[in-house]
Amino acid sequence: MKQITSIQNPYIKSLVLLQEKAKARKQTGTFLIEGQREISIAIKGGYEIETLLFVPEICSESQTKQLAPNADLIEITSAVYEKLAYRDSTEGVLAVAKTKSTLLSDLKLSENPLILVAEAPEKPGNIGALLRTADAANLDAVIIANPKSDLYNPNIVRSSVGCLFTNQIATGSTAEIIAFLNERNISFYCATLQNSNSYHLENYTTPTALVVGTEATGLTQEWRDAATQNIIIPMQGEIDSMNVSVAAAILIFEAKRQRGF
Repeated sequence: MKQITSIQNPYIKSLVLLQEKAKARKQTGTFLIEGQREISIAIKGGYEIETLLFVPEICSESQTKQLAPNADLIEITSAVYEKLAYRDSTEGVLAVAKTKSTLLSDLKLSENPLILVAEAPEKPGNIGALLRTADAANLDAVIIANPKSDLYNPNIVRSSVGCLFTNQIATGSTAEIIAFLNERNISFYCATLQNSNSYHLENYTTPTALVVGTEATGLTQEWRDAATQNIIIPMQGEIDSMNVSVAAAILIFEAKRQRGF
């Protein structure tokens, strides 16, 4: 079995680039996953694992093999692991995994889908929280309009707590996503302050997409003009906005309530 003991090893340097550079992830079509739990969730979600790197004192060779029997194994030192790991406690194992397609055309939707659309979310933590909410509600898909961050950014992988791997995710421009929803007769409700009805007055029991924008600027005019209906969460405090993942959760679980969970 191959062993790597130096952080100056060219392969290790290439993996550091995977952690740090979206360009490297795009060019290779790969990214890193840390931890036994996350790797197992990724495999269950259909992600292909190319290589497993493990620290034998923390995660044994047999434990590592069980995660992905067909993957290449590389034994590494704690120093190499610490160079690659993004978190402090990830059980001494990392995986090099292949990215998945994020094409709208590759989404597999149910007959009565419930979808979350997020326009241009910038903060990895918010994207991770949105994915966790989507997983909790077992949504058909999450669609990112005009993405600002690479989905396989390690901060998104970390903050999603594995939910990057449990959701169907697609990306596209606002125009492409609006066309996609219209072609499939999916009604879409846009969370915005302008020309809006209270969110709980709408019917989400038919094919539905719930659309949220950024906390700073909200949704663009293109979404507001095209919406089946703009909706608003009534605010009773001093501010007129809340964290986007919280707002999305309120809307999603109202739709789930209407659908009988």
